[in-house]
Amino acid sequence: MLEILITLVLVAIALLGTAGLQVLAMKVNKSGQFRTQAIFLASDIAERMEANRAAAVAGNYVLALTTTSSVAATDCAATACNSTNLAEWDKSQWGQAVAGLLPQPSWSITQQTAGNPSTYSIVISWTDRSNVKTINSGAIAETYTATRTVSD
Repeated sequence: MLEILITLVLVAIALLGTAGLQVLAMKVNKSGQFRTQAIFLASDIAERMEANRAAAVAGNYVLALTTTSSVAATDCAATACNSTNLAEWDKSQWGQAVAGLLPQPSWSITQQTAGNPSTYSIVISWTDRSNVKTINSGAIAETYTATRTVSD
């Protein structure tokens, strides 16, 4: 009888260890998902700059560090826009996507080199509570930075 009880205790400990590994794997997976979203979002705005090169070279894609998305004055999905209005529309749509996909995000777009060609730096930050490093210390700030050069 004692042997069966010891076996049950060992099996229970093994099952609890397996459950702990599953929880840790899910946390790491969520952290990877946020980083992947940030990479896709940075690629999205970079491609929008490539599509609207005249505005990108003019510096119209510069966006100060923010945590809220703006609303563009002109709805370029409904009406025709010039390159400046399209840049505002792109930043508005992109900001809404960042705010909707990442936890507690902030983002900025800076023009590192003005003129033709122009070099932009895209910085996206978010708070990751599911990161392995946060088990003992709470939330941690993660950042993804991308650079894009655009010429007209």
